[in-house]
Order: sequence, then structure tokens, then C-alpha cells
Amino acid sequence: MARGCRATATSFFLATKTEQRSYAGAKEHLHRSLDLLRTDHIDLWQMHILVKPDEWERAFGAGGAIEAFIEAREQGLVRYLGVTGHYTVVGWMHRRSLERHDFDSVLLPYNYAMMQNPTYAADFESLLRICAERNIAVQTIKSCTRGPWPDETRSAATWYEPFSEQADLDVAVRWVLRRPGIFLNTPGDIELLPRVLNAAARFEPGPQEELDAAMEALQPTPLFL
Repeated sequence: MARGCRATATSFFLATKTEQRSYAGAKEHLHRSLDLLRTDHIDLWQMHILVKPDEWERAFGAGGAIEAFIEAREQGLVRYLGVTGHYTVVGWMHRRSLERHDFDSVLLPYNYAMMQNPTYAADFESLLRICAERNIAVQTIKSCTRGPWPDETRSAATWYEPFSEQADLDVAVRWVLRRPGIFLNTPGDIELLPRVLNAAARFEPGPQEELDAAMEALQPTPLFL
């Protein structure tokens, strides 16, 4: 995380999230999470998928979830506050959220296929500049996405089809890690995790043109249009 958080080899950085948009709902959800995680505090609490305008208005309005977030930090229940999102509007919506509150982190998709969308790419770059200026951590997801599942048959515990071969994952991970100032969040599949970590451990930047060509050859498709 940005803003001075440093983890040691024997420590964990514990994060969770909520889709509750009201003060009462978010507060109850946080305390349930603390009980389930068997801890008295977490490091990062995030407003999850905050991309719909009506939900955004509820979260930041009177009696909204933001009040529970601020209160939880004041009470020492959380250390950092973040906001997450999917879809092509997420960069723009995150900028809007940062205008209303000084969040410590944002989370959104970043991969070759998504960045071929000119609007998404422009919003991502604008958001990244703001985060760099304000020392806000940028977490990226969906780095290893091949595209939507082509049928009902699924071979991984992800809602999208991931790259699975080590060589393909090497390219996808390198493409993301070559960008300074961002984090790569691993896919939520226990079988893929060692391969992604393997790719990250062997990371070498390489020329951007070669990486772009290698990604294009893998023919990834965007999850969100």
C-alpha cells in the first residue's frame, strides 16, 4: 500500500470490502467481517463496485456508507479506506469518488485488451496521474484475463477465462508489471496462483513494443465493452 504501510515477511495485510451503501448496512457488514475473520481490525476496507450513479449518491449522501467508513477508521477498526470497481466507467467514477473523499487506494481492471478502448485508457491514465500526485495506491485486477468464458464449461475458479499456460501468464504479468506505480492483484484461483507468482518472480521489463506484440498474439478480448 501507499502512505507508509510496510509489510514484513511474517506479516499479513488484511483487506475486505462491502457493497452496502448505507451507514447501517456498511457498519453491520464490517463487524460481521471482523467476527468471521476473528480479528479486531483490518488494514484496508473498500467500497466494492462503486460505479452506478444511484449507488454512488447513496454511499456519499447523508446516512451513507462513507459515514461508516470514516467512523471505522476513527475507531481504529480499519487503517486504510479504498474504493473498487469494474466496467468501462470505473476510471471516471473513481475520479469522482476521489473528489468526495481522500481514499487511500483504488482498484480497477488493467490489461492489454481493456487498454485498447480509447475512452477506458484515457480515464485510466487520468486516474493514475491523480493517484500519483496524491500518493494513492492503484491496485489492478484482471491482468491474466483471456476473455469471457466461451461456454458453460469452466476450468478455473474465476468468472472469466484466464490464461493458464505459464508462457502466456508470463506475458500477461510482464505487461502489467512493466507499468510503474501500480499493484497486480492475482487471480482468485489457487491453481493459477503459483504460476502467476512464478511469472512475477522472473519479471524483466523488456521493450514495450515486444510485449504489446506478444499480447496481441494471445488474442485477449475485453470483459467489459
